[in-house]
Amino acid sequence: MALLNESYLELAGSYLFSEIARRIERFKQEKPDAELIRLGIGDVTQPLAGAVLEAMKQAVDELGVQETFRGYGPEQGYDFLIRQIIAHDFLSRGVPIAEDEVFVSDGAKCDTGNFQELFAQGNIVAVSDPVYPVYADSNVMAGRGRNIRLMPCTEETGMKPQLPKERVDIIYLCFPNNPTGVTLSKEELKQWVDYARENRALILFDAAYEAFIQDDQAPHSIFEIEGAREVAVEFRSFSKTAGFTGVRCAYTIVPKDVQVYDAAGQAHALNPFWLRRQTTKFNGVSYPVQAAAAAVFSPAGQQQIQATIAYYLENARIIREGLIAAGYRVFGGVNAPYIWLKTPHGMPSWDFFDQLMQQAQVVGTPGAGFGAHGEGYFRLTAFGTRENTTRALERIKNM
Repeated sequence: MALLNESYLELAGSYLFSEIARRIERFKQEKPDAELIRLGIGDVTQPLAGAVLEAMKQAVDELGVQETFRGYGPEQGYDFLIRQIIAHDFLSRGVPIAEDEVFVSDGAKCDTGNFQELFAQGNIVAVSDPVYPVYADSNVMAGRGRNIRLMPCTEETGMKPQLPKERVDIIYLCFPNNPTGVTLSKEELKQWVDYARENRALILFDAAYEAFIQDDQAPHSIFEIEGAREVAVEFRSFSKTAGFTGVRCAYTIVPKDVQVYDAAGQAHALNPFWLRRQTTKFNGVSYPVQAAAAAVFSPAGQQQIQATIAYYLENARIIREGLIAAGYRVFGGVNAPYIWLKTPHGMPSWDFFDQLMQQAQVVGTPGAGFGAHGEGYFRLTAFGTRENTTRALERIKNM
């Protein structure tokens, strides 16, 4: 008899975006001629940069020639990509990172969900509320559902979490934030690093949206903060930076300074354990994808992806300013591709989802799907086309 991991029984009935897809499908069956504009799931719409596409094509051609064919690659990523990552994303900001501290993967969602495998079931885990569902759900799946502590992000706190008042062992932070779109200053992030150092806690820092930061006071990496190498792991992604949502490539930085502890209190370096996990359960990202990712850092690649990021940020401005003009209370949309709005008249967020879809044929994401403190709020994304973004705002204003 195959027994279930009963932690799965503690999960909500369906993943947030699966429920959104179900409601959209029902709507399409009821109104097959309606033209929906989707500003819900954070999927990109602009094509891959030309430099990236050419590098991928060349890499595919290499696989068709005996002399340049490649089979299995290194599980932690090819050196040519790792060196580009270090030079561009870290050394350029005065942050030293060693090559064996970089782990290339097929997505930050995978890494943030898988990383909890390294930790004992009894760890106390702090997550923001509202929060990207994967952080909490992956820990519930692992049996830590009762050990999750929520850090409310409210209007009173500027939609930012406050330092825990009780001891916690693992802290998930995401800045620029998904779903609220807010950022932390270097001074604010330093408070979290100092807390982790004082309490021997570990910060799992999701920086998937750092490319959208425009504010000089907001750090692009937690490792810009003194002492962070001792207490933090950072997740990065090419998905939103370079349009790799369907291509799949990301990377995680695990400094060799970070330590974890066994039941006897003995310290161990965390880096070798993530290496062991990856070499056991992961066969690496394909060569053409890594070649394409390396082209992101070329002069042409940088020019092209910066133009795309500017395109999405202009969409964010259009949404943000349009909603404010329509009388909505709005957060984010400045250093991030997400706009977090307060639903009118205290309307439940799923009711607002249905109203927006029925009356304006616009799809967003209900705040309740991100946690209890997301109720009464709603997320829109800037990843649509310019035409659809403008049309969606007109529909919302006229709703």
